[in-house]
Amino acid sequence: MPESASEVTAAGIARLAGVGRAAVSNWRRRHADFPKPVGGTETSPSFALTDVERWLRDQGKLAEVPLRERVWQQLADHPATAADALVQAGCALLLVRDRPTTWQELTARSDERMAELLPTALEQALGSRFGDGRTERTELFTGRAAGVRPENLVPFLRSAGELAAQLGARQTYEFLLGRFLESNLRQYTPTPPGPAALMAAIAVPGPGRTVLDPAAGAGTLLRAVERPAALYAQDADTGLTALTALRLALHGDATVSARSGDTLRADAFPDVTADAVLCHPPFNERNWGHEELGYDPRWEYGFPARTESELAWVQHALARLRPGGTAVLLMPPAAASRRSGRRIRAGLLRRGALRAVIALPAGAAPPYGIPLHLWVLRKPDAERGPSPELLFVDTTDLAGSGGGRDRLDWQAVHNAVLDAWGPCDEPDGRAEDRAGVSRAVPVIELLDDDVDLAPARHVPPAATGGDADELLRVRDRLADTLKLTRELTPAPAATGRAAPWPTTTIGELARAGALVIRAGTASAAPGSPRGTVLTEHDVLTGSPPSGTLQEVPAGLESLAVPADHAAPGGAAGAEGAGAEEGLVRTEEGDVVVPVHGGGAVVRVVDRATAGAALGRSLQLLRPDPQALDPWFLAGFLRGTANTRQASSYASTATRLDVRRLQLPRVPLADQRRYGERFRALAAFEDALRLAGRLGEQLVQGLYDGLTDGTVQPDGGPRTDGRAD
Repeated sequence: MPESASEVTAAGIARLAGVGRAAVSNWRRRHADFPKPVGGTETSPSFALTDVERWLRDQGKLAEVPLRERVWQQLADHPATAADALVQAGCALLLVRDRPTTWQELTARSDERMAELLPTALEQALGSRFGDGRTERTELFTGRAAGVRPENLVPFLRSAGELAAQLGARQTYEFLLGRFLESNLRQYTPTPPGPAALMAAIAVPGPGRTVLDPAAGAGTLLRAVERPAALYAQDADTGLTALTALRLALHGDATVSARSGDTLRADAFPDVTADAVLCHPPFNERNWGHEELGYDPRWEYGFPARTESELAWVQHALARLRPGGTAVLLMPPAAASRRSGRRIRAGLLRRGALRAVIALPAGAAPPYGIPLHLWVLRKPDAERGPSPELLFVDTTDLAGSGGGRDRLDWQAVHNAVLDAWGPCDEPDGRAEDRAGVSRAVPVIELLDDDVDLAPARHVPPAATGGDADELLRVRDRLADTLKLTRELTPAPAATGRAAPWPTTTIGELARAGALVIRAGTASAAPGSPRGTVLTEHDVLTGSPPSGTLQEVPAGLESLAVPADHAAPGGAAGAEGAGAEEGLVRTEEGDVVVPVHGGGAVVRVVDRATAGAALGRSLQLLRPDPQALDPWFLAGFLRGTANTRQASSYASTATRLDVRRLQLPRVPLADQRRYGERFRALAAFEDALRLAGRLGEQLVQGLYDGLTDGTVQPDGGPRTDGRAD
C-alpha cells in the first residue's frame, strides 16, 4: 500500500456506513473477506480506506463515501499532524472565501502548478487579514515547516475546496475543527456556545467593538461576539492559536490578531486597550508566575496568592480595558469565598471594579459537575463613579427538569441574567430584586471579614410552596391523586399458570418488517430553540421532553449523526435500521427504551410527546399497528426475566440489547387485551409519580412556610408582623 494512502479506524468505518461500531466488529468476525488491518494497534486497528470503501460497496452497505468523511480521513491521515492539516485547510478555505476567483484559477491548474502558485496566493490572502506573521503561516501552510512536500497537499486541499462549495468555507472549517476537538477531548476543553453567547451579550452590547480574550483556546468566546471591529486572542498552545486565528477570520470580517504565549508571564498585547475582555481562564493553576510577577503593575487590587490564579486573570483583564470597558470572566465558585482572596475581592468592591457575580447552573460549562460563576467587571471611570451596590444573580434553579448539562434550559438562564443586568448597565441604573433570582446588595454590607461573594449567600430563595392558600391547593391535589391511585390500584387476575407461548425476538420482528428500530441521535444542550429532545432522564422519570437541540451550524445538520447510530447489539441488519441521516422524531404509538441500566422502564409515546427528537442512549421501536399493539409490546419488554436475559454487563454499567428482547407470538386481538391491562398499569404508575411529587412539594412548602413565617403552627395567619 502506498505510504500516502489514507487509513480509517473502526469508528471511521461506522461513520462511513452510518452504523454503530458494534456492527463493524460483527462484520470483522463474520466476514472472512473483510479488509485486514494495515496499521494502528491490536486494540485500535486501522484499515486502508480504499479497501474499506470497496468492501462496503460490494456488500451493498455504501453507495458513495460522503465527501465530508473523505476530507476528514485525509486530514486525519496527514503526513505531519492533524493540527497542521487543519491549519493548511483553514488557509485554503480563507482563500476560497475571500478570493474565490483566485481559487478557481488555481484549481484549474495541474497539481504541480497549483503547488507552485499557492504560496503566493496564500500570502496575499493571509496578509490582508492577519498582517504580521504571514511568513510563518505561509510556511506552515505549504508544509515546509512540517517537512511535507507542497505537491502532496494539493489533493487534500482540492477536496476541502469541494466541500466548501457544498457547505460554505466557514461551515466546512467548523466541521473539521469540531471533529478535531472531539478527537482530542483530553487536550482541549472548549467553552460551550451557551455561556459564550451570554458572556458576549453582557460585555459587548453593540457592534464595532475591540474585544480581547487572553486565554482564547479554540476561540469560542470571540466567535460569539456580533460584528466586532477587532479581535485579539492569545493562548499558550501555539497550534491552537493558529487554528483559532483562522476560525475567527473565516467567521467574519473583523481584524484578527492572534499570538501564542503564556499570557500572565509574556503578555502579547501590552499596549491594547480593549472595549471588552472575555475570558475562560485555566482554574486552580499553581504555576502561574507567582514568583516572577511580584512587582507587576497589573496588581492594582492586591498581589494574588499562589492559590489565587483566577484573581491574577481578573486583574489582567482589568489592565487591558479602556476606562469604562467591561470584562466577563468564567470563574470557579471557590474564587468568590476563599479567604486567601478576600483582600483582592474587597479592593475590587471598594473601587467599583466588580459589578456583578452570576451563578450558573451545574453543567453550563466544564468542569460540568460544579455551578460556575460569571464575574462582570468594569474598568473604573472618572466620569462614572463606583457603583454603591453589587448585583448577585443566582440561576442554579433555572436548570430545567433535573438539571445537568443535557437538560439545562439555557434560554431561561440567558433571559434571567440579561433582565437583571440590563438596568445595572445603565447610568444610575439599579436592578429590581427578584426572589430566588437576583438581588442588588450595598457594597458596605459585603466588606466584612470574609468578603464572601457567593450568590447563594445573598439571594434569598423563592418560596418553594407559595403561601398558605397555595399549599392548601397542593394538598387538595394530593388528596385527589391519592384517591385516584386507590381507584387505579390493579387487582391480580385469576391465578394459574398458562401454557408457555411461542416467542420471537425484537430482532426477528424487525427483519420481518413488523417494527422498525431507531437509535437516538439528538444531543440535548443549551442555547438552541430548534426543538425539544426526549432525553433518557425524561423516560426514566415519566417527564415531558425537557432537552433542547444542540446548536448545529447552518448546512451541517446532517453531520449530527453519531458513530453509535445503530442498534446496540450490532446484529446483522442493524446498519439498515439505524442508517437514517439526521434526527429521529417520535410519533404517537412509538415505544422508547433506555439502553443503559438494564431495562425496567419503557415508554409509549403519546400525542403530547410526539414530534420530539429522540435523545442519545434511547432506542425507539415503531410497531406496525396491523401486526403489533404498542402497549402489548411495551408491557412485555418490561418483564424482569426478559430484560435480564437481554442485558450485557460491563465493569461500570449495564447495557440492554433491544434486539434480544423476547415477545410472545399471539393474535392481535389477544395483544390488545394485554395492552389494555398494561395501559392501566402505566396510568397507575403515573398517578404514583404525581402523588410523590405533590407530597414532596407539600412537605417542603410547609417546612419553608413555618420557617419564614408565612404559615403558622396552628394553621392560622400571623397577625403581629413578627415570628412567634
